[in-house]
Amino acid sequence: MRRRVLSTLAVISLGATVAGCGGDSAPSAEDAAAATGPIDIWYANNPEEVAWGEAMIEAWNAENPDAEVTGQEIPAGTSSEEVITAAITAGNAPCLIYNTAPAAVPGFERQGGLVSLSEFDDGAEFIETRTGERSAQYQSTDGGYYQMPWKTNPSMIFYNKDVFAAAGLDAENPPLASYDEFLATSQTLVDSGEVQAAIWPAASSEFFQSWFDFYPLFIAASDGQQLVEDGESQFNNPAGIDAAGLWAQMYERGLTPNENYEGDSFNDQVAAMSIVGPWAIAVYEDVNWGVVPVPTPAGAAPEEVSTFSDEKSVGMFTACENRGTAWEYLKFTMSEEADGQLLELTGQMPMRDELPTTYPDYFSANPDYEIFADQAARTVEVPNVANSIEIWQTFRNAYSSAVIFGEGDVATAFDATAEEINNLASEN
Repeated sequence: MRRRVLSTLAVISLGATVAGCGGDSAPSAEDAAAATGPIDIWYANNPEEVAWGEAMIEAWNAENPDAEVTGQEIPAGTSSEEVITAAITAGNAPCLIYNTAPAAVPGFERQGGLVSLSEFDDGAEFIETRTGERSAQYQSTDGGYYQMPWKTNPSMIFYNKDVFAAAGLDAENPPLASYDEFLATSQTLVDSGEVQAAIWPAASSEFFQSWFDFYPLFIAASDGQQLVEDGESQFNNPAGIDAAGLWAQMYERGLTPNENYEGDSFNDQVAAMSIVGPWAIAVYEDVNWGVVPVPTPAGAAPEEVSTFSDEKSVGMFTACENRGTAWEYLKFTMSEEADGQLLELTGQMPMRDELPTTYPDYFSANPDYEIFADQAARTVEVPNVANSIEIWQTFRNAYSSAVIFGEGDVATAFDATAEEINNLASEN
């Protein structure tokens, strides 16, 4: 199973304390923005993205011998974010990293490690034209774009059709749209004895785990709100309390275990459902699966449901001397043709408007992915705020206690945590 974001609060906090260290020997922004010549890039280490990255480099270098790109997989470390933080501090980050988590961008920016792509004459226009209305979610507080929105894996509910059928449930139109339906269906699945759990998200305390249980449901219930908006917590509103309440009941009834499963519970057919994105289609080859949007309190129509983006961006780093080349190469890899190759090779959705009509041949040949292309138009990102990682860790700690382990009242815990998070979000 492809690893999700693996960051640590300590690493990002360390990056914040050494703000600016990575930029001490960096070139001036004006000189670097116009400079051309060879550049280095890093990309993720999964085989599909490596193949795409190598193909892009080969095509670019064939036409640009004086501005060659050298690529490599991101170096090994405890996490990608730890490696990037260390590279910024040392001043030797590559020009571009095709594995930049939006939650880490505020920390990298504070560290002095990221170039504002808005500094290029066509920077903001390129991003906004390609990404559409969703681009606003990737702007920093100063209005600049310190990341290129690249690809998304919209979170949806995968379910095991065979298990549903064996439990006497409709496997083609499963009753999962509303919270009441989701609970009743989960109870039926576990009572049938076909699976140990209805759904089994990670019960561990890493900050990013809330992106794959609470956050998609909160986004859907709130008509697309972020955890924090305009410096104020939103998760303690009625939509957040309802979403957390659904999960609390799942844990209380034993429909979702409050311990980690070693492996992939859905692929191992120990759980009947999982919240994942289209990257999982290639992984779940041995499961007869279906997919539906995440549930909402009253059961909204699928076309009205938003969810978590699980997006990855590309960052340009201030150690880069030839930013003119880096910007042109970045645009080259975000072209309609390049995005089509990304879709073909990885099954991940480019952050591009009108995917189904832009790539009709692909979706005609790969109909399993079409529902994700539709959902990709309704995705919500993590908030781009100060202390982003610490905010998510603070939330996860409260969620784990109140929801996963049932310690105390959810609304009371969320209200107390909201005050703490508001203070974190207001810091510069």
